[in-house]
Amino acid sequence: MKNLRKVGLVGATLVSLAGGVAMSAGGQPPPLPIEPIGIIETLPKDYPESWFLVHDASFFQMSDGKVYVIDIEGNDLHEQVKGTFNVVLMGNLTQSARRHEIYATETFHSRGTRGKREDLVTIWDQETLSPVGEVLWPKPKRFTGMPQRFAMLLIDNDRWLAVANFSPATSVTLIDLDTRKIINEIPTPGCVFVYPTGERGFSSLCADGRFLSAELAEDGTLIELTRTDVFFDSDTTPIYERPAVIGDTAYFPTLAGLVYPVDISGKVAKVGEPWSLVSETESEGKWAPGGIALIDKDDLGRFYILMHPDSKDGSYQGGGPEVWVFDPVKQKRVQKISMQAWGLSLAVSRGKTPQLMVTNPTDMSLEIYDSLSGEFVKTITGFGQSTPLMMHGSR
Repeated sequence: MKNLRKVGLVGATLVSLAGGVAMSAGGQPPPLPIEPIGIIETLPKDYPESWFLVHDASFFQMSDGKVYVIDIEGNDLHEQVKGTFNVVLMGNLTQSARRHEIYATETFHSRGTRGKREDLVTIWDQETLSPVGEVLWPKPKRFTGMPQRFAMLLIDNDRWLAVANFSPATSVTLIDLDTRKIINEIPTPGCVFVYPTGERGFSSLCADGRFLSAELAEDGTLIELTRTDVFFDSDTTPIYERPAVIGDTAYFPTLAGLVYPVDISGKVAKVGEPWSLVSETESEGKWAPGGIALIDKDDLGRFYILMHPDSKDGSYQGGGPEVWVFDPVKQKRVQKISMQAWGLSLAVSRGKTPQLMVTNPTDMSLEIYDSLSGEFVKTITGFGQSTPLMMHGSR
């Protein structure tokens, strides 16, 4: 009887399905609605303080690197992810609040992963996240490597864009953003990256322990290159090439836990006396800076730095379990944030209530902390991230 009931049920189901098919086939189905195309939803011209540019270089498929525009105040991914665009092959980016544009260095090959190489800066409209221009290098030479905040620099009130080259000869390409053309290339032998210096100049950090400062004329031509005195040794007292720039001072941390204040208000960088980030007790615990994007600043005049105990040779890029916040004028730590998980990179938002974003290397999620209280706020994950190791508070 049970088997008969099963057969009956199956038969009834088949009859029902057949009837449904016959009914659908018997007449014309209703037309599908026309899908609108060409609709572009725009972002605000000025990004809110709670927004970040999260740069995922995508180490496992570098031809598909991405930048996510993230709002940390959103309650879910739909509210948090405002948009995304591609930055190909270990590019770098910077944002101009005055021009409402985002600039990214990229590299393309004519056959995808091979063929003729082209280096360029892509100009993105930050309202539509659409490319609106590009500047092509005559010969490929732009810096390619781990994303760096100071591989590009807006100078002279965002009139020019300075881009670091490494071919392996080092130089800086200067782009006029009004005409979107290259106007100069300044050789910086043995010196890399671009840090603001003076009214419209820049400085690069040299392997021999100096700065090389470039003074530029109104039209972008080079007036003078000046090398400073040696202030560190790359072998015995190395420093990070990643400073926090606050006003007219750039703060360069060392691997050993010192920080060098560098006056960048004049035509030539002036290195001040270093001071220690760690106390005597902390020094005994071998606390030291570490991480990839390990330092950033807020609008309150403070800088944030990832710290780790038991430092040793090779631990300088491994991140740490704490973020220390310093008032550099007083040379004093004003906050210590103990994180839920080890952090590898950090960034800080703008405004009077800055928020701290930290990359958790275990699952590549983003953890958010209230920088004033040090309290954990939320975790942002699941947006397709692979290696989001460089973040920028929006400008």
